[in-house]
Amino acid sequence: MDRDQNDEDSVMDLSFEAESPLAPPAELLERLPSYDCLFQGGGQQIFFPPLEAPQRPQEQRCWSAFLEQSRIPVVTEEVAREALLSFVNSKCCYGSSAASDFIIQELKQQTLCRYRLETFSESRISEWTFQPFTNHLVDGPRRGTSPRLWDFKVQVPPMFQEDTRKFQVPHSSVVKECHKCRGHGRYKCSGCHGAGMVRCPSCSGAKRRAKQPRRCQMCSGSGRHRCSTCSGRGNKTCATCKGEKKLVHFVQLVIMWKNSLFEFVSEHRLNCPMELLAKAKGENLFKDENTMVYPLIDFPLREISLASERGIAQHSATLASRARVLQQRQTIELIPLTEVHYWYRGKTNVYYIYGTDHRVFVADYPERYCCGCTII
Repeated sequence: MDRDQNDEDSVMDLSFEAESPLAPPAELLERLPSYDCLFQGGGQQIFFPPLEAPQRPQEQRCWSAFLEQSRIPVVTEEVAREALLSFVNSKCCYGSSAASDFIIQELKQQTLCRYRLETFSESRISEWTFQPFTNHLVDGPRRGTSPRLWDFKVQVPPMFQEDTRKFQVPHSSVVKECHKCRGHGRYKCSGCHGAGMVRCPSCSGAKRRAKQPRRCQMCSGSGRHRCSTCSGRGNKTCATCKGEKKLVHFVQLVIMWKNSLFEFVSEHRLNCPMELLAKAKGENLFKDENTMVYPLIDFPLREISLASERGIAQHSATLASRARVLQQRQTIELIPLTEVHYWYRGKTNVYYIYGTDHRVFVADYPERYCCGCTII
């Protein structure tokens, strides 16, 4: 395929299309006084303001009043039987005879406490990024000084709902030639090495197929076939600059709102898996929401008080160095748990009813016909 010499010289000779880095080497970009940290061994920098703890006095709470107002109904034999029957009917390979004919021997009931702490925080990261330069207006350092990242006023999403948003930092844009194709806009195709033609895949370049006197129909007997990678052009448009030869680089602000979660369920004497109780539906006993919450040091159940102290300390240590806390919320829920001992066909079995919606956990149901269904 004949090519113009000037056209050939304008194509960057790359043997393969490497994935472009997030930004070119730092020495190619101008230095912005407010963001020199981006050039120091990283590519991105986390910014956070000093965290100031609000001075809110510790409240004295009357927990007996909370406990008296929250009373969970007792699970009766009728409720226990209906819960198991509903569970069995939801499983395709569980027989209903056992759930209908079993005899309840004992109900062991216990109420657990689940403590949950949520901390909603905001962190900001700056990083260099780029896009093809299409001769549009460039908002560079000559138009002013880039503002500090925490001076950006943005709409905060609803509390405790995670989100991520990206913004272009004003006056941070600089235009440079593409670091991938070095300003050529194109590069030689890696499939044909710039020739536009490759060896015919049908005859392997022999011009005719083996043991056939007629010439190859795919290449018409030439032994060569148009390169499918570049459609015969011999070169490809630079994927980094989209053929524009230049890139506009700018500092991008990434704002992340995250909801950190700490959970603790009080210990129990029954054999129901703890991971089920962590997800169980409970009755709300207490809720405290503020910019910063304080440990529940006076709760009647000591392990809940300790969990509150531990959770708040963990979130404070984790987030203080990298994020700004916007809101915290701590709750205590009561979770009912009942161990049901029942007799069926000469054997005693056990199942558990947990949560206010009466979920069921069965470790060994007597009429299970296959292993295709999940137990939970």
